Order: sequence, then structure tokens, then C-alpha cells
Amino acid sequence: MDLILALDLMNGSVVHGSKGRRSAYRPLTWGIASSAEPAAYVRELKPRYLYIADLDRIEGVGSHDAAILDCCHMVDRCLVDRGSRSPGEAWCAENVIPVIGTETAGDDLMAYEGGFLSVDIMDGKAIPRGEEPLRILALAEEGQFEGCIILSLSSVGTESGIPSLPLEEMRAIFSRTLLFGGGVASLDDLRLLAGIGFDGAIVATAVHRGAIPLEMIRRGRLC
Repeated sequence: MDLILALDLMNGSVVHGSKGRRSAYRPLTWGIASSAEPAAYVRELKPRYLYIADLDRIEGVGSHDAAILDCCHMVDRCLVDRGSRSPGEAWCAENVIPVIGTETAGDDLMAYEGGFLSVDIMDGKAIPRGEEPLRILALAEEGQFEGCIILSLSSVGTESGIPSLPLEEMRAIFSRTLLFGGGVASLDDLRLLAGIGFDGAIVATAVHRGAIPLEMIRRGRLC
């Protein structure tokens, strides 16, 4: 199973997310990296894979395009959610896999071609319309997405462990690459996801707390 380091960007800095409450996000200055400047942060941690969320673009208040490109060139693969609101906004750049989040994507998910669909979940329901995540995954299975991300926003940064979601059903419904992010707190959580059949996990807080070794992030694999 792949291990992917999460990078949340806001106001020019890497920030620490918590429960999806973005107004409370602050620069990640307490972690194992000595800098919250995006390129310096990635250069120091040396992850193999990255997931980047441009929170300013998602909120519609700014952009980190230049910083994202700098970071993407340092890793083997980079998933990027920059708040696409239409298929024309799904960013295609070298070494970038666009992520289409249900939070911003609009009503017609079937219009998107390629990339990853992020099923953005708050308190068990997909935002912004409060739909059942399983229904969206079933729709994605009929579409052209390369893969899907189950992103539990209400668990992000909490170290609360894997939230109560129908993970086995999610795996059974979607046949392509399936990733999970939000609340992953330990190696046991990673082993649980791997046992269910998830292809990767997106992690951050547990790495900075030392619960998931940095060396695993650099290898990009659960070993």
C-alpha cells in the first residue's frame, strides 16, 4: 500500500488541518520539518508521493500554483486538489494528477475525464450536498476517473483513528485505485486499510507526531 504525504497550503504556508475547520488552520511550525515554506518543507522531508490541497483556491481566495509546481518536481507522483469547479479547471501539468473534490466540483461529476475524484466527507456525508458516499462511489465507478480518494475531512488532524465508515463496501463498489485520508493515527490503522484492500493512505499528523516513521513516507510504502 502506498503512503502519501499530505500538504495543505494556505496563505503561502504549509498548515496543519484539523476537523476541516479552515479558519483555525495555522502554519505547521511544530512538526518535524524546520520550515513551513512549501518547497523547503518538501525538500527536507523528501516524501516519495505527495497529496496537495490548495485551500486558498478551494475557498476561492487565492492560488499556490507556483509553489505546487516547485513541490511536484521533487516527488515521484503528486496528487493536487486546487478546487476545480468545472472540467476546464482540472489542472494538467508535468507530474501532476488532478484531484476533483466533491466540495467544489459541481453537480455533473460525469463530465470530468481522468484524474482522481475526492469524496469529501464531513460527519459521514459527502459535502456539499450531504449525499451518501457510497452513491458517489457507485457513480464514479461508471465514470472516467483513474481513482478515488475517501477523504474524511472531519477526522483530518485529529489522530482519532479510522472513522466509522463502510470501508469494505467502498472497496467493493469501486474497482480502480482507492485511497483513504483523514484521522490515520498509527501503523495499525494503515494495516487495517491495507487489509481491506485500499491502495494507499494519505497521512500527515501521524508522521509529525512520530507514530508513522518518516522513512516509510520516503519509501512511499507500508512495509
